[in-house]
Amino acid sequence: MKQLLFPNNPQFWYETLRSMSHIAYGGADFGEVVATGERIVEGDYESWYAEWTATADRVADEAQKALEAGHEVSARDGFLRASNYYRSAEFFLHGHPCDPRHDHAYDRSVACFRAAAALFTPRIEPVSIPYEGTTLPGYLYRADTGGTPRPTLIMQAGFDGTAEELHFSGAMAAVERGYTVLTFDGPGQPGPRHHQGLVFRPDWENVITPVIDFAETLPEVDNSRIALLGSSMGGILAPRAAAFEHRLAALIAVDGVYDLGQISVRNIPGDRADAERLLRADSAPELDAALERIMTTDATARWAINHGMYVMGVDTPRAFNASYLDYSLADGIAERIQCPTLVCDAAEDEFFKGQPEQLYEHLTCPRTLMVFTAEEGAGAHCHPGAMRLALARIYDWLDDTLANTPAGLGA
Repeated sequence: MKQLLFPNNPQFWYETLRSMSHIAYGGADFGEVVATGERIVEGDYESWYAEWTATADRVADEAQKALEAGHEVSARDGFLRASNYYRSAEFFLHGHPCDPRHDHAYDRSVACFRAAAALFTPRIEPVSIPYEGTTLPGYLYRADTGGTPRPTLIMQAGFDGTAEELHFSGAMAAVERGYTVLTFDGPGQPGPRHHQGLVFRPDWENVITPVIDFAETLPEVDNSRIALLGSSMGGILAPRAAAFEHRLAALIAVDGVYDLGQISVRNIPGDRADAERLLRADSAPELDAALERIMTTDATARWAINHGMYVMGVDTPRAFNASYLDYSLADGIAERIQCPTLVCDAAEDEFFKGQPEQLYEHLTCPRTLMVFTAEEGAGAHCHPGAMRLALARIYDWLDDTLANTPAGLGA
């Protein structure tokens, strides 16, 4: 897809397209996104933060005034957009160390979303999921107020998405189709990283198991028909969990990822073993210098490495790349997945090109590969150009899959 804004910075354009994609479920207005983008200096993180914050502040203020005047629908809609704009504002502030303003913008994003959540019918309920002596934040969506057990979708984001953003990228679409939905942030994801210092872990089954335990206590959840959807890096985390947690009735990877280590070693000379040794070495000054050079010339790499140090809890670009080596579905892990699995693929994915096919090829469970193209406007990573089209296809697959799930299969 042609970059309509920021022609020389694919990362700024992708994040702008990401906000545009949330128009489909009330997370943005086209004019607000374009007007904000036109004020931003291309490639300037400070300008990005300032302009998105200004838009978010204005929209949040209008929503608050609407709420005080008794206009609850207008308030709900405004708080949803403000939440998404604050999320975008803090996007480039992470690193080692982080810009201190990132906590304020993140907390405002959550506060605005929760203000909107309280205005839905049924109300979207913030939940705290017990996890290793603490809790994980999330939201429970009910299709109605009857308390009837329904097919249930657990949703998680990946490297940089938030539980709040999942509202726009699939939660509401699932509720429209009659699902109970449970969204959450796990370790390394925004809520636990901002407020508890929890960083990512590769053994994601130890995250999903307590989430399923929690879901099974809810009267609205049909325990035999629980599906898990992971977006972006969640496209490797969710399959990893499903390889060891067999209560799931279906798995969706949007988009599929097989081995993050391939990203870390692809620009290092020599074979995989040599590259891994260099990444994990006590000292590798030439590689350290090369990574610094990449960060100055590649906008996407600059963001990914800075954010990666933050979410992995490490202090150098090389340590971040080394951490990726632990996230893999190789050595028979993918083959352990038992439930029907949908692997989505974006034809022009700028992050994990080719990895959905690798995951699909290694699956031994019932499997489907679903490719989205540029001609459909859906060719970018996680399909932000065609959100309703993508979600229609994904949830039609899930409808059909769970309709054929015998009672008790996921128990």
